Amino acid sequence: MQKAAQTYSTLLILCLTLITGCVSEPSSDDKGLKEVSSFPIGGAVEIRQVLQDSSLRSIILNNFNSITATSDMKMYAIAPRDSVYNWDKADSLVDFSQRNDLRLFGHTLVWHSGTPRWVFQKASEDSVWLGNFLKTYIQEYVGRYKGKVAAWDVVNEGFDTQGGEYRETLWYNKLGKEYIANAFRYAHEADPEADLFYNDFNLERDTAKLNGVLKMIEELKADNVPITGLGVQMHLRMDIPDSLIRESVRKMAATGLKIHFSELDIIFNRHDDTRGGGEQLYSRVTPEMLEEQAQKYETVAQIYREEVPEAQQFGITFWDFTDRDTWINPFFDLKDWPTIYDSELQPKPAYYGFRKGLSE
Repeated sequence: MQKAAQTYSTLLILCLTLITGCVSEPSSDDKGLKEVSSFPIGGAVEIRQVLQDSSLRSIILNNFNSITATSDMKMYAIAPRDSVYNWDKADSLVDFSQRNDLRLFGHTLVWHSGTPRWVFQKASEDSVWLGNFLKTYIQEYVGRYKGKVAAWDVVNEGFDTQGGEYRETLWYNKLGKEYIANAFRYAHEADPEADLFYNDFNLERDTAKLNGVLKMIEELKADNVPITGLGVQMHLRMDIPDSLIRESVRKMAATGLKIHFSELDIIFNRHDDTRGGGEQLYSRVTPEMLEEQAQKYETVAQIYREEVPEAQQFGITFWDFTDRDTWINPFFDLKDWPTIYDSELQPKPAYYGFRKGLSE
């Protein structure tokens, strides 16, 4: 009888241990995106909003292990006036990323739309000054955050919106296409350990533009320019064929560079890539549309996992990852629902679709 009681007690303890273990182990529904992904998952943020909004901060810390600044690290924010640097927001981003073990991605060193007006004014009179400024600016900026910013979009959107020609910006017109190679060299000199990316949009659907960028990458590598990554913004539309996206990503990966889906969102409506150029096809979103969007997000994650070799998987970053904050609506004058969180900061079917694509 005593032996039976001991056996019963042992079984009871074992059962309680198993039950307790099951309860303490988080379910798959409790795991954030970063916990189910084999590569970094990121979000684009504005540091002031992050520090003020605890709900947004919770989404970031639960789901992401990488962050990118939407605007706080662009040239107009860092160098608002001649010979004046404003490091406050970038310093805050560095501090936030380090305190929370987040990789910080620097966006962006050179971008035509991020160039402050005073630079245009000075460069109109002196091209030599512009070349010197480019070097001084990049080396002071990248050098300040050496070892703290893991990677940089060195040049952003250096090609025309459509087709394979260089965009005729201030930098291109005054310094020639060599400004791109020089920008990479300056950044590498300032921080030899940082990954250095070229970043652009529509590469997944404009074959001529993709081919132009791939040719540039070939030339840069042949000249020993220290480019290590290609950023594809991935501002997708629901009607872009999955097969085209897959084939484009396969070509990107063939460069051997690290591949970053750098600004992912997926819209239902259309636009012509210009400010205010939205075409409102849908005035409201339906459950069926949200499920289709979830499938698209799942497919995008699958394509990245399947077409980009592990050694080249720099990660996927969402751009304004809530419908409340998305840049799409104000920029294109649209009402759309392109992100993985709704306007109430609740996860949408897109969130779960993307998570499924990360793990299956």
